[in-house]
Amino acid sequence: MAASTLRSVCRDCDPAHGAPGSHSRESGKLNPEANPPPSPRGSAPALILPRGAPREGGGSLPAPRGSTNGSARIRAPRSAPRVLKTRRAQAGPFPEHAKLARATPPARSARLIAPSQMDSETPTQAPTQRYFTWDEVAQRSGHEERWLVIDRKVYNISEFHRRHPGGSRVISHYAGQDATDPFMAFHINKGLVRKYMNSLLIGELSPEQPSFEPTKNKELIDEFRELRATVERMGLMKANHVFFLLHLLHILLLDVAAWLTLWVFGTSLVPFLLCAVLLSTVQAQAGWLQHDFGHLSVFSTSTWNHLLHHFVIGHLKGAPASWWNHMHFQHHAKPNCFGKDPDINMHPLFFALGKILSVELGKRKKKYMPYNHQHKYFFLIGPPALLPLYFQWYIFYFAIHRKKWVDLAWMITFYVRLFLTYQPLLGLKGILGLFFVVRFLESHWFVWVTQMNHIPMHIDRDRNMDWVSIQLHATCNVHKSAFNDWFSGHLNFQIEHHLFPTMPRHNYHKVAPLVQSLCAKYGIEYQSKPLLSAFADIVYSLKESGQLWLDAYLHQ
Repeated sequence: MAASTLRSVCRDCDPAHGAPGSHSRESGKLNPEANPPPSPRGSAPALILPRGAPREGGGSLPAPRGSTNGSARIRAPRSAPRVLKTRRAQAGPFPEHAKLARATPPARSARLIAPSQMDSETPTQAPTQRYFTWDEVAQRSGHEERWLVIDRKVYNISEFHRRHPGGSRVISHYAGQDATDPFMAFHINKGLVRKYMNSLLIGELSPEQPSFEPTKNKELIDEFRELRATVERMGLMKANHVFFLLHLLHILLLDVAAWLTLWVFGTSLVPFLLCAVLLSTVQAQAGWLQHDFGHLSVFSTSTWNHLLHHFVIGHLKGAPASWWNHMHFQHHAKPNCFGKDPDINMHPLFFALGKILSVELGKRKKKYMPYNHQHKYFFLIGPPALLPLYFQWYIFYFAIHRKKWVDLAWMITFYVRLFLTYQPLLGLKGILGLFFVVRFLESHWFVWVTQMNHIPMHIDRDRNMDWVSIQLHATCNVHKSAFNDWFSGHLNFQIEHHLFPTMPRHNYHKVAPLVQSLCAKYGIEYQSKPLLSAFADIVYSLKESGQLWLDAYLHQ
């Protein structure tokens, strides 16, 4: 071809970085598989040649001044159209590779596959595939860089964690670790979520790397995933909407019955206390129901679950849905892991929890409270105080501080409804008295039910165990009965709930025998106890850990 007729042609870009037919000025690379379009007016297409490459008519195209790698601008005659500008490649064909290379020390750089040839005359480097080891992933678990692995794919969540719909902390708790099982457990529309994850993908584990960290039991993980597939085939992840409708109706009927009690029988002490008991039951049962919607276990789409969640926790209970999500999903991701599970944040300020942490606290000579008496003062600052003295003000602080205005609007509807229905009967002072009596009774109900499954269990820092092991070490069950199921909102099946958090609660008892068989096969203790024994174990475990702290404090 004649050099005077050189013209530039831009072929299709990589689909991940531009639509077909477009070209990214950032990449400066041509797709070797694309067919070049015909040149205008029948002229021959121009070639972008590396420095020193032969051209027709002999000689070579000289590189412009300052060029070091040959991927520089080639000037054409004035009569030709403006030629394609390219930018010097830095550690890869795409800009994000250059950014990642600058953030990754050379010693930790991943291996690259061999470059392919575009053709015999125009060699180029194909998009690189980055491979990582578990050690490299584990090093990205701090504040600056956060990586995690899902199905052997490595994702960079360093920036995304702030926008994570489930909260920044819950996803950050798995930074530097494999998050495949929690990803499967928490999401109901995994295909849609994976589409959004593509922008975070930076590579995958090297072929010689195992799919799990050395701290995890591969056989147990594989068998649990088979169990999960079996559970889904059995239809146990699908909800019976009639069950939840009846549960909502019984809550609304109790709410109406509480008001009718005062309206019919007056506001003397006995009707007042009966009304308070009925309203406390409404609040407790609404708490279990909002828990179902919050876990996306009722509807097949997130939208309906979120809407009903706002209604139940906001309008029926007066609390923000975002606060519940922020706290509760952390608990499920890393139960009983100090520093990651907010449900055990009372250690060490108020209580010394767990055998390991209590001894450590004693060895460090830390004494924020007389922990050897904590099983006694638990009855003063635990069940009676948690909701009325802490949660009640903190939920407003949370909603306002984080600017959760939608949650705040739902909460206000609860207090407006309470005032409009009870003020004509009780007056302002009577409403305040009724409200705090209800919160006092509800707090006892809530604390005993939620702590009976966790406080007596293993409490420690995060040891990066597999999904099954961490859940079984941190949870236990209470025997099934009609009363226990209703009283605890089926949280007496805490093991099954933690293994399958999106499973509708009415199916827990169906999957329980399968979980028991799995635990028996791998020698994992599956604890189930009577309701009153579970309550007593809270006190016994506090007494034991308090004594361990005292021994370490005095003698170690």
